[in-house]
Amino acid sequence: MSALQKMMGWVDDRFPLTATYKAHLSEYYAPRNFNFWYFFGSLALLVLVLQIVTGIFLTMNYKPDSELAFASVEYIMRDVEWGWLIRYMHSTGASMFFVVVYLHMFRGLMYGSYRKPRELIWIFGVLIYLALMAEAFLGYLLPWGQMSFWGAQVIVNLFAAVPFIGEDLSIWIRGDYVISDATLNRFFAFHVIALPLVLIALVAVHLVALHEVGSNNPDGIEIKKHKDPVTHIPLDGIPFHPYYTVKDIVGVIVFLMVFSAILFFAPEMGGYFLEANNFVPADPLKTPQHIAPLWYFTPFYAILRAVPPMFGSQFPGVVAMGLSIVVMFFLPWLDRSKVKSIRYRGPIYKIMLALFIVSFIGLGYLGLLPSTPVATIFAQVLSVIYFLFFLLMPWYTSIDKTKPEPERVTG
Repeated sequence: MSALQKMMGWVDDRFPLTATYKAHLSEYYAPRNFNFWYFFGSLALLVLVLQIVTGIFLTMNYKPDSELAFASVEYIMRDVEWGWLIRYMHSTGASMFFVVVYLHMFRGLMYGSYRKPRELIWIFGVLIYLALMAEAFLGYLLPWGQMSFWGAQVIVNLFAAVPFIGEDLSIWIRGDYVISDATLNRFFAFHVIALPLVLIALVAVHLVALHEVGSNNPDGIEIKKHKDPVTHIPLDGIPFHPYYTVKDIVGVIVFLMVFSAILFFAPEMGGYFLEANNFVPADPLKTPQHIAPLWYFTPFYAILRAVPPMFGSQFPGVVAMGLSIVVMFFLPWLDRSKVKSIRYRGPIYKIMLALFIVSFIGLGYLGLLPSTPVATIFAQVLSVIYFLFFLLMPWYTSIDKTKPEPERVTG
């Protein structure tokens, strides 16, 4: 027995290192028919690590102080060695995180990855999405630029629309009567410590739940139904390592090429990733002409604006915005189809999913624009389509004509 084997044996007697490696990699059998849509889960994990590492380096020179925050970001960009690269990696990573998460969620909608027995995986995934939105919002204030300041002002003021407790709630979130140094400090604490811990914990339970029931696949059928009678290994399964770890490397390389192209040639992405107003120091006395959140929040911001105020309160819009996310949790129980994958679903689901994607992208675009009567009408129509996708799902999935699922995966 070699020295390495002896050392591994010593470790395994005290910590289940080899058993964990086998359970989650070399002896975790995944369906053999994964396609490129299955890259985005591992890419989301990659970007999470990237954000944590770059965030740690940024905190070394950032000052969470209303008098110094903007200058400290400028110092990182201009004077810290490779500081500009780390800052742009973090800001680009924030947007790319949402890109891969949205594509990952869309994959789930296409192949029914939220259906039994994967309900908990989906719920943990939506919780990750919520935590990610909170993390992005808290981090958005930290540069203390004009759009950071006024964007936070608008979002926090939405909580003031809650009946009875709204005013006290918004003061409690800000830590003051206005966005101030106290707000910046608490947002910094939550952004760099509390929410990353929550995100890591949620990702861990998401993966544990996934490996407990097994991965879905483009056919939407369970590979555990057909096992080798001797080895009890799924006949349509292959070890995650080395097959999918190697395949994921291809996805990582392509992703890093796109990421690097944005990072070095268009880190502001025409104002979508970093807005021009955020390169101006925060001024509480000067409101920007048009305040809009970053692109990954704009579909929900458009839903908020699409709902008219009631008795001078924006509370109905806040409720609609909240419900647009909460309804995602119920997706596993709303879908009554006999099949999981879009490959075997009928035309109604395909049309509804297409309309849902169009409405989501359309709302995202409208959320970037100033509010006008015409834009509001479009936002209202698209908001109705968005909600009808979920609310009518029990009906249209139950009447939709489906194709018979194959017994085994189709390759």
